[in-house]
Amino acid sequence: MPRAVPFDVPPLLGLLTDAAVAKHLSRGMQSGQENPPQVALRKASTPLPDDETRWRTAPVRELLDVAMTRFDDNRTAADGWLAPRLHATLRMTRAEAGDGRLWNHLAMLVAPDYVVWRHKGAEIAQSSRFSGPHYTQCFSRLWWVAELFRDGPDYRPVEIACSVQDILNTTLRLDVIDHRPTAQALLAVFKSLISSGVPRPGDHINAVSSAVNTAGSTLIYDVLAPDNPPLVEDLQDWIADMAEAPAVHWDRLPEGPNDGRVPRTAIDVLVSFFEKLLVEAPVRRRGRVPTREDVGDSPQQSAVPAPREGVSLAKDLPSWMT
Repeated sequence: MPRAVPFDVPPLLGLLTDAAVAKHLSRGMQSGQENPPQVALRKASTPLPDDETRWRTAPVRELLDVAMTRFDDNRTAADGWLAPRLHATLRMTRAEAGDGRLWNHLAMLVAPDYVVWRHKGAEIAQSSRFSGPHYTQCFSRLWWVAELFRDGPDYRPVEIACSVQDILNTTLRLDVIDHRPTAQALLAVFKSLISSGVPRPGDHINAVSSAVNTAGSTLIYDVLAPDNPPLVEDLQDWIADMAEAPAVHWDRLPEGPNDGRVPRTAIDVLVSFFEKLLVEAPVRRRGRVPTREDVGDSPQQSAVPAPREGVSLAKDLPSWMT
């Protein structure tokens, strides 16, 4: 049974400026005590084309209602369920998704109640959850985690990426995640780390994420582990197919755009490198000064899995990287 929405939801998504959000976002909205000023917000927004079904709000609103019903007892778990389904419902290019005005509109006019439900702390949901960077804004971060961590049409890696909040809060911020083999290699390391049962895996995830970002750039990792060029036409076909596509299944992962999978050889090269970084990266546990026991003196003493034989930090890198 659909949840009752205490305000009118516009039929189409639109664009809403940061200035309009700053003007109309009240503490009452952030706490869930007030409804959005719909008339003022609609006047300030620009609707997207009504001849494109992908901009209709009803499918998105339905997904959010289902998420709030299913995950009311564990709200962080909603991220892993919603991210791939939101991505497969809001089909667009990265350039379109990079327009923060779209996410502002979704948060302020379509689903401010979801923002509060998911991100309200002791008193309010922070303003950056309504309008903020792509790795912080409530809906943008879910779309982008699905976009950056999917393997072509396969959304299963996205579920891993959403399983620990530190991946969303820290790893998603890294520029190197734009390089698909880097994203998939990091997930492979994270998956091994999580399955090993190491205490406080988020601390290790933050440490290796920082080390990977410090050790290289997208250009460097592309030299070490080249990716295949994106299949742009296949992506465009997937976007165009939205007009005829059924609603995403609630109990089965959707299929993303078939725009090319990440080369397995490229992932393997980087996994070996990142496992080495994982062992050597200083782990800064929350609330205390790190000690030698956080990482150990050797792979055998470390609390994280030992790296496989392969790339070493300096020996196997090009000379211009060392």
